[in-house]
Amino acid sequence: MEANVRWVAVTAVAPVAWGTNYFVTREFLPADHPLYGAACRALPAGLVLLALCRKRPRGVWWWRSAVLGLLNVSVFFVLVYIASQTLPTSLASTVMAVSPLTMMLAAWVLISERPRTTHLAGAGVGLAGVCLMLLTGAEEVSVGGVAASVAAMLASSFGYILARRWSDGTDVLASTAWQLTAGGLLLLPAAAATEGPPPALSAPALFAFAYVTLIATALAFTAWFTGLRHLPTGTVGLIGLLNPVTGVLLGTVIASETLTVQQLGGLALVLTGVALGRPTRTDRRGTGRAAPAAPGRRIRLDIPGALREPGPRLEERHRGDPGAPEERGRQPSP
Repeated sequence: MEANVRWVAVTAVAPVAWGTNYFVTREFLPADHPLYGAACRALPAGLVLLALCRKRPRGVWWWRSAVLGLLNVSVFFVLVYIASQTLPTSLASTVMAVSPLTMMLAAWVLISERPRTTHLAGAGVGLAGVCLMLLTGAEEVSVGGVAASVAAMLASSFGYILARRWSDGTDVLASTAWQLTAGGLLLLPAAAATEGPPPALSAPALFAFAYVTLIATALAFTAWFTGLRHLPTGTVGLIGLLNPVTGVLLGTVIASETLTVQQLGGLALVLTGVALGRPTRTDRRGTGRAAPAAPGRRIRLDIPGALREPGPRLEERHRGDPGAPEERGRQPSP
């Protein structure tokens, strides 16, 4: 159980970092270069992780990295940028808060992981909390912005479940590096063709890109994909609700905004939803221990000379064998 708590804490790094990314991007990064902004966020992060892991894709991971990089990086980064520019942050965050339910349904279809009742309840409670915390009814709604936000949520949810399905023991740091690098490389030609030369960056913008690249991308995505390896999908999706919570708390601390009673109530509901998705003792993923064998189940041991079938079959195998343990004591003395 302690291992599950540790993986929850690691996974929570991602939505907290992503919650700060909205503020940094809006305040310091160029607003009219979304493709270059996404490429400059993804590609350096991928190269940093590649330098750390020093592993190249092999076999199927060449095309898997391209597919995951397209969904989780290229498409997702650009759509999130469009949504953040055309929608109020509160509305964009509320649309993205539906992602836990989307991830659970995608996991059910793609990897046959049936969501627990508590996960579904947590998603409903958390979504209600996000709506209560962020929606005031005064926002001007852009149909294009809502469509971009929904598309970003669907693309990332599908990409995250594919990453979980394709987790074949490949190092998390390496697979994350390949996705980010592939996504950044796919964005560069599109940015050059659409936006022309790269924008000139001021010193604050360079520091902002450094933060977005190292913390909100390299560290955050590594933590997120680590959580997908070790925790149920429903738990990971609900942890993602900490993203809008971080945005609200950041506005309170930096922008001197005041938390209203409505926001405090919404915050309490979001945290309740996250708590409902906590791993249980029956969630074996991430405990580091194999599930015990069922009674009567054959066990294969990859140890030279080891006995491979316990129970009555062992007795049958050795019956009449002078070297067998049960027969050795019955042989007459020479």
